Amino acid sequence: MSEGPLYIQWANYYLKLIEKGSIKTGERMPSIRTLVKQHNISVTTALQVYRHLEDLGWLQTKNRSGYFLQTPPEQIMNLIEEPDIVVPDPAQYIGIHKRVSEFIAKTNQHPVKVNLSGAHAAPSLYLAQEMKINGSKALRDQPDLLVKPPSFIGNPHFRKILARRAISSGLAINADEILITQGGTQALNLALKAVTQPGDTVAIESPTFYGLLQILESLDLRAVEIPTNTNTGISLEAFELASQVYKIKAVVVMPNLQNPLGSIMPEMNKRKLAFFCQEQGIAIIEDDTFGSLMDNETPINALKAWDHSGNVIYCASLTKTLAPGLRIGWMSAGRWHARVQMLRFTQTRSNEEWPQVIAAEVMGASKYNRHLQALRKKIKNQKNRIKLAVATYFPLGTRLASSDGGMTLWIELPEKISADMILEIALQEGILFAPGSLFSNSNRFNHCLRINCGYPYTDEIDNALKQLGLIIKTAMK
Repeated sequence: MSEGPLYIQWANYYLKLIEKGSIKTGERMPSIRTLVKQHNISVTTALQVYRHLEDLGWLQTKNRSGYFLQTPPEQIMNLIEEPDIVVPDPAQYIGIHKRVSEFIAKTNQHPVKVNLSGAHAAPSLYLAQEMKINGSKALRDQPDLLVKPPSFIGNPHFRKILARRAISSGLAINADEILITQGGTQALNLALKAVTQPGDTVAIESPTFYGLLQILESLDLRAVEIPTNTNTGISLEAFELASQVYKIKAVVVMPNLQNPLGSIMPEMNKRKLAFFCQEQGIAIIEDDTFGSLMDNETPINALKAWDHSGNVIYCASLTKTLAPGLRIGWMSAGRWHARVQMLRFTQTRSNEEWPQVIAAEVMGASKYNRHLQALRKKIKNQKNRIKLAVATYFPLGTRLASSDGGMTLWIELPEKISADMILEIALQEGILFAPGSLFSNSNRFNHCLRINCGYPYTDEIDNALKQLGLIIKTAMK
C-alpha cells in the first residue's frame, strides 16, 4: 500500500486495478457498503476514495445507480501540439472591435438556449447570501456609506485584506501599494497607458483574451503576437527573438491559467522573463485573473514574486472568484504607482466603497477559503464532464488544451474546420460558444473554440455538446 492519507492509498489501489484491466470502462464499481466491509474502512473514507477518483476523471456518478468507470478525456484525445518558434510580425489591431461587434450582433439575432461563450461560474457557486448579509450590515454600521465621497485610493481595510491574501502568491506588498479598479479590464487599460504611447509596440501571448486586443486597438498600439504553449505559456525564445527585431515597450502575460489556453508558466520561466525584461527595459504587465482557480490547492507564485525593481505591474480581478456583479479589480503598479494613480483619478476619480466593504468582510472571513476550495472542485468536475462529452461527441482529430485549473476549455477542431462557420449553424440551434477568431488578429486560430465550464453539467449542456459535435461532423463531410 502506498503512503499518504488512507483514502489516497485505497484510490491508488483501484487505479492499479484499472491499469491492469481488472475493471473495464463502463463497469459499475463496488458499492460504498462493499468498500467499507471489504477494506475495513469508514463510510467517510470510502466516499473520499470515490470522490478522489471522480476528481481525477476516472469515475462517473449515475443517480441511484452508483459509480461507473470511465476513461478520462486526456486518455482519449490528443493534446494540442506546441506552436512553432518564429519571429512574429507586428500588427496594428484594426478590426478587432468590428469582429467582436459582429460576434455580439450574431448572438442578438438568435435566442440563445445554451450559452457556452463566457468565462464565469454559475451564480449559485458564489457567496450571494454572505454578500447580502454583509452589505446590509455595512449600511447599518455606516449609515452614510452611500452618501459620502468614497476614498480616492480605496477602502483601507479592503486593501489590507488584499495585501494579506497576496502573500500566498509570493507577493510582498503593503496596502499603500494597492489601487482598486473597476474590474481587471480597467487595471490592464491603466497599466498600458502608464508604460506606452500611441504607436508603441507591445508583446502579447497568442492566442489571448479578446478584451486585451480591444484595449490595444483603442489605445492605438501595435502588437507582436508571441506563440504560446498550452502547457508552459508564452515562448521565451520567440519573445527574445522578437525583442531583437522590434522595439518592444511592454509585454502583457497571464502566467497562471492563461486565457484561453489555461497554460501555467513554470517558475523558472517566470524568473527568466522577469530578469530578461528588467535588463532590456521592457515593462511587464501581469494579468492574474484566474490564478486563484488552480486545481492544486497549493498556492502558486505570481510572476511579480520575481520582481525586484518594480518592473512588473500586477493586475488582478475578483469577478471570477468572488462575484461578477461587483466588478472589483486591483493592481500593484510598482515603479509606475504614482502615474497609474493619477491616470485612474483622471478616468474615474474614485471607486464605489460599498462593494469594497462587502468584499473585505467576505474575503477576510475563514469561510472564503472554503468557498475557493469548493469553487475549484466544482469547476474541475464540470470541466471533466465537458471534456468527456467532447471526447465522446466530437469527431476524431479534435484536440484539447489540458490545464490544471480555470473555468474554460480550449478546443482545436480537425481538418482546419472554421469555428465561425460552425457558430453560424450552432446559433440556429440556440448554442453559443466563443470562436477562436476572437482571440487573435491573425487567422491561426479560426479552427479553434473556447467553451465555458463554469456552470453545473446538465442534460441541456450535454445535448448542446452532442448537437455541436454533429454539426462539426456534418461540416467535415
